[in-house]
Amino acid sequence: MNGDERKIEIFKPFGEAFELMKRILFQPFDLGKWCVIGFAAFLASLSGGMHFNFTSFNRNQNWHWKFSSMRHDIAPSMANLPAWVIPLVIVIVLLALVIAVVLMWVGARGRFIFVDCIVRNRGAIQEPWREFRAEGNSFFLFSLLIMLLFLIVAVAMVTPMLLPLLLHAPNLLSRTTMIVWLICFVTVIFLIAFGWHGASQLMVPVMYRKRCRAVAAFSEVVRLVLDHPAPLILYFLFFIVLAIAFVVVGCGAACLTCCLAAIPYIGTVILLPLHALLYGFTLFFLRQFGIDFDAWGGIAPLETPAPPPLPPLPA
Repeated sequence: MNGDERKIEIFKPFGEAFELMKRILFQPFDLGKWCVIGFAAFLASLSGGMHFNFTSFNRNQNWHWKFSSMRHDIAPSMANLPAWVIPLVIVIVLLALVIAVVLMWVGARGRFIFVDCIVRNRGAIQEPWREFRAEGNSFFLFSLLIMLLFLIVAVAMVTPMLLPLLLHAPNLLSRTTMIVWLICFVTVIFLIAFGWHGASQLMVPVMYRKRCRAVAAFSEVVRLVLDHPAPLILYFLFFIVLAIAFVVVGCGAACLTCCLAAIPYIGTVILLPLHALLYGFTLFFLRQFGIDFDAWGGIAPLETPAPPPLPPLPA
């Protein structure tokens, strides 16, 4: 429209990311550097994602009967428990939550460390850990806020279904109502999880480039999606395909290495080319939208030694 329309491609950034991955990890191959970058990728993975397991109902039995019978079986067992069991369970749950929050915090910082390793072609942990402290903490706090909103939405959707059960009136819920509710619940949860995963993927490179806070980066990502919906949808679809391929390769690697690749850090080191490829793909894709989204803005993509000075000319 204004003569400045950019052609946003999907496969070209993937090819560029593949070439960059080869140069970083194999040209030349440096085991020490590989392990350090692998540790950065492992830290980035600690920020994790949201995983959900939904159990299906047994079609041959009535779920009302299952709930009521389970309730009657559990009540006497709970009454016979020692007094110290419930406080112990509460302590364990709180400890698990604290550990999960700490891992999220480390993972938020780890994302910026791994991006820095890719952009600067270096194996470094301490320097980027300090350099991107503000951005990492901001991303961590924003992630906690999103998780809190997610829990509020989940509780708001679950409460109408639980009230009849808590009031000992399960007959108020029909099977059709339960199925419709379950479909809506799964759909909403999936959309929220998928939306946040996609937004967080793009937020980190934006924050890395602009040194901005998470709220500003989230606004930038939303604006980018609204301005360029088609390329972003294709990007997310292609990324899903890559993620599925990643899982398949990871399962194969675990089988070939006798589950060695299933060990967290070791598995990340073994599959480091895939991690670098996925992160690099996102960086090169965003780079097409202009200098504001170019993680290499003002930074050489690869650190190469300066050429030696030319000898002086003869007098």
